[in-house]
Amino acid sequence: MPPTAASVFHRRRPAYLLATAAAALMVTGAMTTGTPAAHASGAPAAPATRLAAGEQPPDSFWGDTSSIPEAKNVLTVKILNKTNGKYPDDQVYWTFNNETHSIAEQPYLDMPANSAGRMYFHLGAPDGKYSDFIEFTVGDDVFNGNTTRVDAFAVKLAMRLHAHDGYDVQVGEDYQTFQEDRAATFQKFRDEVPTEFKALADDDTRIPAPGSHPDFRAGGKYANYLSDYAKSVGIDAPTSDITGCAGVLAAEPGKCSALNRHVAGLPEADWSKPELYYKDAPANYYAKFWHDHSINNLAYGFPYDDYAGQSSFVSHGDPQWLEVAVGW
Repeated sequence: MPPTAASVFHRRRPAYLLATAAAALMVTGAMTTGTPAAHASGAPAAPATRLAAGEQPPDSFWGDTSSIPEAKNVLTVKILNKTNGKYPDDQVYWTFNNETHSIAEQPYLDMPANSAGRMYFHLGAPDGKYSDFIEFTVGDDVFNGNTTRVDAFAVKLAMRLHAHDGYDVQVGEDYQTFQEDRAATFQKFRDEVPTEFKALADDDTRIPAPGSHPDFRAGGKYANYLSDYAKSVGIDAPTSDITGCAGVLAAEPGKCSALNRHVAGLPEADWSKPELYYKDAPANYYAKFWHDHSINNLAYGFPYDDYAGQSSFVSHGDPQWLEVAVGW
């Protein structure tokens, strides 16, 4: 299977071509939430009970979408403060194209067409220690983008894309994660991952991907965590290359994803069956955690996590607006 548009983007290579958007739509169609177009007005939903892991936020979480101004460019981006009172609107910032504003100052961005773009979000101050991003390529009449945990988790993010034809989809951290305090999320990570991965949460500013942590790099105590497993299926690669889909795996989305998900020893037809993923060690339990706590269990936990449609990548033509929720 060749690298998809989204995975090429995550490999930090040239941005994916907009001509591939139609193919990407086939991959991401399974991610559509099925939210009826009638709900796009953002009318308050019935009081929501505490949702289970993997469930999307209710419409009330996203606010009054009917008041989002029409874009003069491609689509309007609205940034939402979902820090549960930790930071006021004048301490939640966004940066795009070398322009930085707080939500209090400017909650909207009229997004123009752009290639390989990123929008950053900062808590406390524009140069504060809590900062994260979404990434996208926006064409004249199409949005392609995603949340990402390929490098690290730093700030809770979710986004909701709505198009003029009624298409409506949510991706990112799930509602349960947004409802809890940051400290609870970090503790949940330590509780749910095996011993080898617990130290990733030692720094309260971010949880890095394993390939970026010294424990999993050359000379680290878990440098060979995935190496022997890879060798058992004929692949010679260090753990950091496996979790980062680098080196000999740079052009092998199927093999890299199979190693991270611990299905590489199964028939190749089984590599595309999510019900088989992460059943045994060794595996990329950092990625598993973000899948377990993301909307519809879709996340970018490693560069080729879009293999078998498991990533948070979304693509749709004639976009109307994108809401981005920034949490604590």
